[in-house]
Amino acid sequence: MGLVLANDILARALERIQREVDARFDGLLPVPDDARARLIEAMRYATIGGGKRVRPLLLTATAEMYGVSRGCAVLAGCAVESIHAYSLIHDDLPCMDNDDMRHGKPTLHKAFDEATAVLAGDSLHALAFEILSMPEVSTDPYVRSDLVLALAAASGASGMAGGQMMDIVAEEQEFDLHTVTRLQQLKTGALLAASVEMGAILGRVSEEGRGHLRAYARDIGLAFQIADDLLDTSGDEAKAGKALRKDADAGKATFVSLMGEEKARDQAYALSEQAVGHLSQHGEEADVLRALARFIVERDR
Repeated sequence: MGLVLANDILARALERIQREVDARFDGLLPVPDDARARLIEAMRYATIGGGKRVRPLLLTATAEMYGVSRGCAVLAGCAVESIHAYSLIHDDLPCMDNDDMRHGKPTLHKAFDEATAVLAGDSLHALAFEILSMPEVSTDPYVRSDLVLALAAASGASGMAGGQMMDIVAEEQEFDLHTVTRLQQLKTGALLAASVEMGAILGRVSEEGRGHLRAYARDIGLAFQIADDLLDTSGDEAKAGKALRKDADAGKATFVSLMGEEKARDQAYALSEQAVGHLSQHGEEADVLRALARFIVERDR
């Protein structure tokens, strides 16, 4: 597949999933005519019209390889995006990263207030599992249960939240490359891996049949974070839509600080190509996943 064709396939896939996810959240989050309105408006602020939607795209692209209905996959993708959005709201709070900008607009606690931000994050966390309990996601209760388990495991102490705790501790301790890799596998990689896993669950792929998909997800998760570290080191804040170089200012060890910029970039590209290699048993139906693996290391925001 040529580079121009791959870029075109990915651009169309990203534009489509962004439109679909926005429409789904618009339907899931109608603003009530009562005192909860501010909370729902904050949830809409965090979920509609922002972000690349990489996680829902991973889920839908995987699910569609196995014949899953697009509508079911997009709805499940909104569950993952709800967890991602809640994590960003809480990460941006003064007690965490204390950020003012996210996706080129004020962070939620700046646009609203801290109490509303906490409640919006809590409510999006709950919404994720409410969505996965809907029969519209799958008529099979065992599939819905497996989806809930996969997302819960990726979100808590053994996944994203655990990685965030390690990230906080990293300001006080010197982490080596192995520990930084583990941190990022939890903080960033777990939710990316869950997106692929959930697509496979919807597609009723057996545990034994998911090995190559898990390997793909593992490699793009690390590539994604190395690319993030590179952006944080030398990226453009205007394009990124958020503050950069905060890790260096906080004295945190990163892939770039431990490996050097050139080796880190080489490693990100190697992981991207390795991820593509895991999809060798698939044909054109995996082209979006292949293009996404390469986009992850080439993006500028």
